Amino acid sequence: MVSAALDLPRLVLAAPTSGAGKTTVTTGLMAALRARGLRVSPHKVGPDYIDPGYHALATGRPGRNLDAVLCGPHRLAPLFAHGARGADIAVVEGVMGLFDGVARPGPGEAADHASTAHVARLLDAPVILVVDVSGAARSIAALVAGFRSFDRRLHLAGVILNRVGSPRHRELLTDALADIGVTVFGAVPRAHAVHTPSRHLGLVPAAERRPAALDAVDRLGALVAASCDLDGLLRVARAAPPLRTQAWDPAAALAAATSTSGADGSTSTSGSTSTAGSTSTSTAGSGSTAGAALAGRGGGQGAAGGPAPGRQVAGEGVGRPPRIAVAGGAAFTFAYAEHVELLTAAGADVVAVDPLRDDTLPTGTDALIIGGGFPEEHVGALAANTRLRGQIAAFAARGAAVVAECAGLLYLARSLDGAPMCGVLDVEAVMGPRLTLGYRRAVAAAPSPLAAAGSVLAAHEFHRTVLLPPPAGAPPAAWWLPVVDPAAGAHRGATPPAVPGAPPPAPGPAEAASRWLAEGFVHRRVHASYLH
Repeated sequence: MVSAALDLPRLVLAAPTSGAGKTTVTTGLMAALRARGLRVSPHKVGPDYIDPGYHALATGRPGRNLDAVLCGPHRLAPLFAHGARGADIAVVEGVMGLFDGVARPGPGEAADHASTAHVARLLDAPVILVVDVSGAARSIAALVAGFRSFDRRLHLAGVILNRVGSPRHRELLTDALADIGVTVFGAVPRAHAVHTPSRHLGLVPAAERRPAALDAVDRLGALVAASCDLDGLLRVARAAPPLRTQAWDPAAALAAATSTSGADGSTSTSGSTSTAGSTSTSTAGSGSTAGAALAGRGGGQGAAGGPAPGRQVAGEGVGRPPRIAVAGGAAFTFAYAEHVELLTAAGADVVAVDPLRDDTLPTGTDALIIGGGFPEEHVGALAANTRLRGQIAAFAARGAAVVAECAGLLYLARSLDGAPMCGVLDVEAVMGPRLTLGYRRAVAAAPSPLAAAGSVLAAHEFHRTVLLPPPAGAPPAAWWLPVVDPAAGAHRGATPPAVPGAPPPAPGPAEAASRWLAEGFVHRRVHASYLH
């Protein structure tokens, strides 16, 4: 890749901790800048799907993720430049606290690997610290001073004070920060009228409450415009140095990924694979393997010795691009913009299907992708759509390729909290007692439309459901997961620890003392897993 110097104004909004109001302030800033007539490119550090939905409402552009684990640090600046093409400014919302990264960095990785600070360094971007000042005054200056001195490689350009109680409170804070030479770019008052509801996995997705979400975003934009120095923030963003990178291109990335594939359609991987939380691969990025395989660019055998991805199976057309239906709507809101871009670059005709509203698959569908979301919040409506459930079951039974992630896995199960689902998989899903989340290093346990057996991929989990123990004779697992922390895989304790025909791979250096767990299922040409 040949680097170029890109003049791209940019800001990273970070915070000392989670819960400081990053999403509120960032979304409001995006909306306020757009209201000024600027083209704003929205970005989010980490794998989160929900915050980018609000960013998209605020900017009118796709919210895009910057994840050093899933995509590799070397891809973040190119992906950033790709997403920001044609924008006047790019605004990045951080994740957790500024320096909080993966729990177990791999060899050669920084202690803050995949943190907001790590991403800000990779983007050479100035950082604005959003600080929750409720219950404190001069002590905030000590906190900010510590963050400023902790990593001198960062350009901490200033702060936005959030949840300011009164004009006097603001004055005390501003004076204390002036004493240590820190610029205050805003003082956002407590705003109980602007409320974004949450539930078990965080904020309620914008797509589930669109009219109310649009109203909330508009009010956040007005709040930030009234309480922040937009001109000052723009000066900081425009003073960022040229970014030396080449914008990521889905067609070029796909060509590079498929050029490393073997005759069996497998994709080679490289980079750190030392822990479940720090794997980097040399694939094209999020969704690349599925994009190449399902769109007909893979070779060799498909799952369980069936037809190779892209070759004719029952229901496929001849002489036209493969048509891939991607589930969406309010129940399946988790998606990365690059996923569809890769599918399109691979030659697919990508169409949408909403299991809450559509009672049939789109005409001519050759493959189906069902991503993440909240089917548990729409279980009654999903169960009531018996025609689509039956069609999906028949579609899978005749050998069509289906890839299901997390919510998709639940939808393919026999039941979800007792309500009937598609019944493609003979498993039952129920709400569980705890949240399961984190990065995973996954080794494909069986060939499927998504990966050849033995492929190593980076992934993440984010759910509060569990699968009840499957009956005897359950399909082969989709993945082997190394469990360095025994608690990380406790929700899969009933999964068979051995998969016929796919022995666990030799553990890496950091996994020598680990055990391996089976996760997900491969059934015919169906790949269903909790992993994203």
